[in-house]
Amino acid sequence: MERYRYKSPIGPLLLTATSQGINRLEFLEEDDPRIDEKFPEPKNRHLKQVIEQLDAYFAKKLTTFSCPIDATGTDFQQQVWQALTHISFGSTSSYGAVATTIGRSKASRAVGGANNRNPVPVIVPCHRVIGSDRKLVGYAGQLWRKRWLLEHEGIALKSPSTSTTIKSSKFSL
Repeated sequence: MERYRYKSPIGPLLLTATSQGINRLEFLEEDDPRIDEKFPEPKNRHLKQVIEQLDAYFAKKLTTFSCPIDATGTDFQQQVWQALTHISFGSTSSYGAVATTIGRSKASRAVGGANNRNPVPVIVPCHRVIGSDRKLVGYAGQLWRKRWLLEHEGIALKSPSTSTTIKSSKFSL
């Protein structure tokens, strides 16, 4: 397994890959000691590929990731994560709609749990799942990142407390 720290507009990301594919994308917070770790240029072909694809995604030149994924999860989680890959760039879905897509219409809360455990956010776009009332809810990488990613993809969001569009991010390009 090989690791690499990637500098993104939403903060540093820790990428991990096996010989089979990318198995982790983790958001690093400013106080995380791994931010200062030195990583050599990656040798793993999957890491190289995902770095190129992340560069293109953040430059608005890529809408669908094609790097191989080697994520571990339950059968249910795998079903949910696979369904998430079918939510197009610039589109959103609800937890209930994802549950229906996988044939488990009453499992929207479980879909939320699987979203929360997605080991490769951004690549498997769990940020594109919002509440059925179109409100921004839940994101393991913090809501400000989810908001940033959705707005990056051209999705205007309304604040739950006002009717103004939210524009906010901690990091900039």
